[in-house]
Amino acid sequence: METVGSFEAKTHLPELLRRVEQGESIIITKHGRPVARLVPVTPAKPQPDVKQAVEAMLAFRDREGPTLGEGLTIRELIEEGRR
Repeated sequence: METVGSFEAKTHLPELLRRVEQGESIIITKHGRPVARLVPVTPAKPQPDVKQAVEAMLAFRDREGPTLGEGLTIRELIEEGRR
């Protein structure tokens, strides 16, 4: 990793950015002390399509969801529990 002084970095920024774009990392110093690092940006992870995910969950629920049994309703189970 190359080290570059802050004045030189200011003067040659386009060249440094070109090098970083190609994958190189560069440390910028001020009075000989490291103060910053230029590194290539990592691509962001694509965000999931929320609408598509919700539709998939609803389809799964309708296809595989829990059942109460043949002819049973939640109301019937509530009433049976009250007896």
